[in-house]
Amino acid sequence: MCSCQQHSTTTSAVTPAPGRAISFRVEDMACGHCAGAIKQAVESKVPGTCVSADPGSKLVSVQGSTDVAAIKSAITSAGYTPGEELVA
Repeated sequence: MCSCQQHSTTTSAVTPAPGRAISFRVEDMACGHCAGAIKQAVESKVPGTCVSADPGSKLVSVQGSTDVAAIKSAITSAGYTPGEELVA
């Protein structure tokens, strides 16, 4: 969990490439720093992904991969707890 003490609800969003996104609720994502850490972890550990993380809604959307286990593992390695995959 984030210890930066800068818990704003500013979005760290990226416009993902077209295609199906895999989304997760990450309840312990509290601020833009948290969102950036999750984005960096997923994009570096799961090549070819584009991540949008919104601390306001607690949603992380990933495009470019359908490997749910790898994405959840990357989020966990960043210190956060991904929920189950959300179906749109």
